Amino acid sequence: MSKTILFLAANPINTSPLRLDEEVREIDEGLRRAKHREQYELKQKWAVRPEDLRRSMLDYTPQIVHFSGHGTGEKGIVFEDSQGLGKPVTASAITHLFALFPQVECVVLNACYSEIQANAIMQNVPYVIGMSQAVGDRAAIVFATSLYDALGAGQSISFAYKFACAAIELAGIPESLTPVIKVNEGLLKKIRGSSSHQQYDR
Repeated sequence: MSKTILFLAANPINTSPLRLDEEVREIDEGLRRAKHREQYELKQKWAVRPEDLRRSMLDYTPQIVHFSGHGTGEKGIVFEDSQGLGKPVTASAITHLFALFPQVECVVLNACYSEIQANAIMQNVPYVIGMSQAVGDRAAIVFATSLYDALGAGQSISFAYKFACAAIELAGIPESLTPVIKVNEGLLKKIRGSSSHQQYDR
């Protein structure tokens, strides 16, 4: 049975432009040529508003949720409002939403200063990846592309994270330490205990 990756993109008109189209194109092309391409299905949502997030979670029940856009640290991840302007959503709000969807294995927050949100979300999700500081467009794209290249090759989430960090360094971009992974060991133990066929590792 394939796993669904939900790609959420938001670049409000009052924020600096990002190459989100390039990011998702590279991810999609990488998954299409991957050795285990049949194991993943990529769904995309653009100009995402908070209501789009909750509806997409209901529609797709994804195993991996990937947000690309802007982050503001304490104020939250920046979605869009009905006018296309930035609307920060707090870590608490996102955490409470993900608590309702236990099938989510990994959340990727490809946005500046998103480690704060990652720390909160890991209460309810086994693996969460965030950014410890500002991250450049190029580094974000290389990281995301390489992460899914590794997953598509059949590697674990923890390996894919390390592989993606190494890819940033190999590209000569001095931001390989910016992505950080949070692992909820207690939740992993529960999952391992209830599902003998599902493989998780750190």
